[in-house]
Amino acid sequence: QVQLAESGGGLVQPGGSLRLSCTASGSFMSIIAMRWYRQAPGQQRELVATITSGGSTNYADSVKGRFTISRDAAENTVNLQMNSLKPEDTAVYYCKVHALHFDGTISDYWGRGTQVTVSS
Repeated sequence: QVQLAESGGGLVQPGGSLRLSCTASGSFMSIIAMRWYRQAPGQQRELVATITSGGSTNYADSVKGRFTISRDAAENTVNLQMNSLKPEDTAVYYCKVHALHFDGTISDYWGRGTQVTVSS
């Protein structure tokens, strides 16, 4: 099992910044990829950013140039630096981890989510 602890959400004015963090703990051999998703009220959950164990990153078009995903492999932590925030970035942000277990199985785990509200 893998447990995820998210932090860093809150209320920020348009144009401001927030930094989200997600730390994985528990029993696993390695983390293959870490992702951030978000879900706004009444909308489907969408993928925001991905970082792989090799350091490759990918972003949704809506956040390119404003958000940066990074990873501290030693701490099993993924961060999402969000700059130039817009009201449409308001959502619950979820961390998702793709983990390799010692028995060779691969599983996905979700965090509980952290609220990000962009409003003046």
